[in-house]
Amino acid sequence: MNLRTVWLLLAIAGAVVPWYWLGGFLAANPFDIGGLLAAGTANDVATGFSFDLVISSLVFWVFMFSRPGPAPWPFIAINLLVGLSCAFPAYLWAASRRDPGQAGAE
Repeated sequence: MNLRTVWLLLAIAGAVVPWYWLGGFLAANPFDIGGLLAAGTANDVATGFSFDLVISSLVFWVFMFSRPGPAPWPFIAINLLVGLSCAFPAYLWAASRRDPGQAGAE
């Protein structure tokens, strides 16, 4: 299995696994953005994970805008609507299609 296939499989897993858990919350609490934010900061551990995710997302955005590669806007949308665990490997998959040596597609 080549690295490009790994990026694609990780992007799929990065979409399915987090939304499995978020889907359960949203099914029980539809349209409760306040509840979602409260759950994400319910204790120090959850707050730490939440801020780690926000900072990692910002780093990913800066990375995409600082180098040649696929247009960043679709991956920012994926990051915001699905998650970083899908957006980052999806970006690496797209970048490896464009320049195989750049994202380790060999």
